[in-house]
Amino acid sequence: MTQTLTLRRPDDWHLHLRDGEMLKAVLPETARHFARAIIMPNLVPPVVTSSDANAYCDRIMAALPADMRFEPLMTLYLTEDTDPADVAAAATRGLVKAVKLYPAGATTNSASGVQDFDKVRPVFEKMAEIGLPLCVHGEVTDGDIDIFDREAVFIDRVLDPIRRATPGLKVVMEHITTKDGVDYARAEGDTLGATITTHHLIINRNHILVGGIKPHYYCLPVAKRETHRLALREAATSGDATFFLGTDSAPHIDPLKENSCGCAGCFTATNTLSCLAEVFEADGALDKLEAFTSLNGPAFYGLPVNEDTITLTKGDPVNYPAKIATGDGPVTVFDPGFPLHWRVDT
Repeated sequence: MTQTLTLRRPDDWHLHLRDGEMLKAVLPETARHFARAIIMPNLVPPVVTSSDANAYCDRIMAALPADMRFEPLMTLYLTEDTDPADVAAAATRGLVKAVKLYPAGATTNSASGVQDFDKVRPVFEKMAEIGLPLCVHGEVTDGDIDIFDREAVFIDRVLDPIRRATPGLKVVMEHITTKDGVDYARAEGDTLGATITTHHLIINRNHILVGGIKPHYYCLPVAKRETHRLALREAATSGDATFFLGTDSAPHIDPLKENSCGCAGCFTATNTLSCLAEVFEADGALDKLEAFTSLNGPAFYGLPVNEDTITLTKGDPVNYPAKIATGDGPVTVFDPGFPLHWRVDT
């Protein structure tokens, strides 16, 4: 029996579009289903100033196919030299919707990130004053901290002190991967939100390591043990307004994933909504899918929900492409490991 589900058109609150030929190839994969997305600024060189963001936004819109509508929500890459006045001017113009904090060395193209958090306190204070959210990659980078513990340690050592020192600052804990992250986000009130990726709802660390290394499941923050995945599932499917979708869809060409030092990132833009419908249906929560994909994010960012809708139809398995061709090389689409029966009718 055919089943249908109609949702307000979703937004993606954490997306990597890259640049150049990669941008041209992957942008339609998001714009096909999503109205807006928070665009990550970790290019080489990074998007640091308002002029950088304006130029990058222009390149995104130039790459958008003529028959598609999509709004990039730009961000600035926080450095120890970021000018609070430039941030405020960009926000006032409506050019940027957030500033992104990468601890130096935490993930792809994060070398320009922050090492001394006292140096960026004036930026935090200005952001709190104007209501501009801070998006954080929540991991410490200390060599003596186990990679599976870096999120929990970041909450205690970095995130909580930042929030206590700047009480009005709105913060998004991006791509949380632990029960620690779920519990902290849930307990801290309406100035704290958290995004959850599609792939972290589906894979745990066994998927990466058991039966041979699976490079296309390797991401940062790395997937954790099963107890943490289940905590993420419960949070995402609860309807709690604290949690919303940020896919962290992160394309890398196959040669850069499948080598002796493979890049971190899962490319999920193509099939995310089908994957999520399967997850929410399995957990008896299809009625909560719209909140996670389409309502909670706009509410946190103070933006209107999208007026148009999309419909998902359940039927025979959907055959998504295994790879996306780009001018730089092939990009492998995330494989959830189970059939996807929900088709997106745009």
